[in-house]
Amino acid sequence: MKILDQYILSRFLYNFFSSFFILIVIFIFQGIWLFIDDLAGKGLGIVIIGKFLFYFIPTLVDKVLPLTVLLSSILTFGTFAENYEFAAMKASGISLQRGMRSLIIYVVFLGVVTFFFANNVIPKSEQKIFNLRRNIAKVKPAAAITEGVFSDFEGTGEGMNIKVDKKYGEQDRFLDNVIIHKKTKQSVNNTVIKAKSGELISSEASDIIQLVLKDGNYYEELKSKNNKEKRKHPFAKSKFETYTINIDISELNNQDFEEDGNITTDKMKNVGRLIKDIDSLRQNNLEKVEAFSKNIVTRMGAFPNLRRQDSTKLLQRIQREVKDTVTNKNVVRDSIKTVDGFLDSLQVWQRLQVINNAKTSVSAILTSVIAKKEELQKRFKFYNSHILSLHKKYALAFSCIILFFVGAPLGAIIRKGGLGLPMVVAILLFLTYYFIGVFASNYAKEGNIHPAFGAWLSTLIMLPLGIILTKRATADKGLIGFGHIIDGIKNLFKKKQE
Repeated sequence: MKILDQYILSRFLYNFFSSFFILIVIFIFQGIWLFIDDLAGKGLGIVIIGKFLFYFIPTLVDKVLPLTVLLSSILTFGTFAENYEFAAMKASGISLQRGMRSLIIYVVFLGVVTFFFANNVIPKSEQKIFNLRRNIAKVKPAAAITEGVFSDFEGTGEGMNIKVDKKYGEQDRFLDNVIIHKKTKQSVNNTVIKAKSGELISSEASDIIQLVLKDGNYYEELKSKNNKEKRKHPFAKSKFETYTINIDISELNNQDFEEDGNITTDKMKNVGRLIKDIDSLRQNNLEKVEAFSKNIVTRMGAFPNLRRQDSTKLLQRIQREVKDTVTNKNVVRDSIKTVDGFLDSLQVWQRLQVINNAKTSVSAILTSVIAKKEELQKRFKFYNSHILSLHKKYALAFSCIILFFVGAPLGAIIRKGGLGLPMVVAILLFLTYYFIGVFASNYAKEGNIHPAFGAWLSTLIMLPLGIILTKRATADKGLIGFGHIIDGIKNLFKKKQE
């Protein structure tokens, strides 16, 4: 490696690691702010919080690394241009591409490392965070309950809100003045339980937490089918010395953290697992759609599946039927050929009965179709998220390379170093890149665009920008050239004067 390559690479690496450290700290504080409800006021130790942050850092790489490459390349080449080091290089016959050679090799290597990191480290980190949250709920179940406010347990089998005045004892397992609002499937609070004290009992080997309430009352609003009874607002009341509630935390541990709420979320899988699951999910979805369509067709009685018959046997059958019709003069032909004709042949009460039956059948079929549509949409959204995650692993690696070719020539063009203008330009470009990726991902999950296109869209938009900026920096042109436009206007006025 020549002295010039060593110098350029050392300056870039200094800016790269400095920017990466600053940005990772900023994003960590953002993550703490997002998960402040999960961490604050739960009585968690420093070690547990440290583990949470340690496992959380790798999940930030997909945001931090592209911005780091963009910012460090702008800083490096902007400083070179500001200090006239590029002018000295060009005077010595060294082009911009030659000066970027060592960094191109490094960035390509960084892209390969980024892909392996996204394929191996990030899925394991997501899994570790999931296990950590579940272990916290098992070993310290009181961490899910905050003193003085209602803690929402929507993820459990039956939704409920729990409020306690005080937690104390070993791992805050003992509770004072417990109030519980149980919810129905329609999210209606029709049951209230009050107890003077309670105790949380858990085991690491089980996903069930037992909440043992002592010395309390149970109130339940009763629903009557009689309208007169409903006006009386009947309810049931009972007193108990001990009342045990089993809380399923298998789903509770995932709330407010993973959108899918599932241990098999696409973020926890590597490329090999994603490819395998994509094929199985696709086949399973097609089987579900085919089975449902056959069920609907059978219920409707329409579109019968006619089997192809032998033409010789069919001709013989037709000839036999014609012969029977000619020889038998008592054969009565069907005079009804349309639906209106069929309805006109019926009496009024029969006609109403047929129409009502048809309406009931169509309404039942539409209800089934709407319910199945929601289920299939969730299935295909889950399927699309797998394809999106697969392509995002490749797109992340290529984005580091492409953003380097955006930042390096841009720094040479603006000719400004430091954390002022380069930082502003880098943040604006990254926000454009990031929000395009977010919107494209949301559209891809809903099936509005292909998931592969959604994963690559922001990177593909930055690709022509990098090519244009590299060409302009090589030709020593500014960021936006208005010279040819001004010359054209001048020539136009000269022609008019002549």
